[in-house]
Amino acid sequence: MAISTAAHSPKEFQFLIAEQDAFGTLEASGGNAYHALDVDSVGTPSLNPTQVLDVRNGSRVLQKEDFLQDVKASVKELSVSGTATTNALDMLLENITGEAETSASSIYSFASNQATTNVGVGSSSQAGTLLSIVVKSAFGTNADMSFKDCVCTSLTLNADTGTEGGRVKFSATFQTGSTIDDLTDATTTVDTSFAASENYFMTNFAAAYRKVYGVADLVMSSFSMTMENPATFSGVTSTGYEVISRAGEFSVTLDATVKYDDKTEDFFEKFNSQSEVGTVAAQETKLNHQDALATDGSFGISIPKTVLTNVSFNEGDVMMLDLSVKGVGDGSNALVEVAC
Repeated sequence: MAISTAAHSPKEFQFLIAEQDAFGTLEASGGNAYHALDVDSVGTPSLNPTQVLDVRNGSRVLQKEDFLQDVKASVKELSVSGTATTNALDMLLENITGEAETSASSIYSFASNQATTNVGVGSSSQAGTLLSIVVKSAFGTNADMSFKDCVCTSLTLNADTGTEGGRVKFSATFQTGSTIDDLTDATTTVDTSFAASENYFMTNFAAAYRKVYGVADLVMSSFSMTMENPATFSGVTSTGYEVISRAGEFSVTLDATVKYDDKTEDFFEKFNSQSEVGTVAAQETKLNHQDALATDGSFGISIPKTVLTNVSFNEGDVMMLDLSVKGVGDGSNALVEVAC
């Protein structure tokens, strides 16, 4: 057999996601189901099969009968990073927060007293709760990898004024406890693609709403906000785990680099003397466009009550400060709100 002279660029691979309607069933292609993310990098899927490679009594060499591989009791993980476009954020934020895209507020939020959620075998009408994912290869035949019953467990939104003009980027991690749907599929079509008009820029943040721990009008060079909503998988069957629970801590953290000036010089004192009983207004962190409230259609982040977890110098051409905060619940306000 002759060698293949074909070669492909890593940029030819696509990462497609679709809202999945029923547990255990990969969402079908067509009907504007799959959306292509504007990706910079597609990570290698972690298939994590269970393998037994122990040498048994009677031989110093591993025998073929000693080898065991199981793919049912394993959690698969995928990662991707790219540009945070509107349609992509709608699907990712809906999945990680559990806030339906068609909710009355049109803003994705996570309540301070959010209850545990579960989905599994027999669950139907689960649009937004589960995602189907296809890593589409440029080869076109026997190369697309399809994963069902996926949940987003970590989502980072970040921007830097010195990179791509402050365009908002994302990185996301997904997990599934179900057996892989197909590693040789080549039939999924992209029904919806991204557009340049869907981009967001941190340069659009209004000065009054560049606020960290109650201090507004910050001169900001970068930010990074991470939401984590871990998944626990239980009940192994012939098709993998039968229940996905969202029971661990939902956390939101934000890091920002700001200019050291008369507005920020007392952040070390704030860090040293902060208290859990501080007012919401004095501990609010918000990055938003021209409105005080998060608005559908404009990118914005609101964490009503935060605590400082780090304050440090960042030496450059001018002195900067690196600030880190973590969102905390106050029993009434949402832990975090994100608009897009």
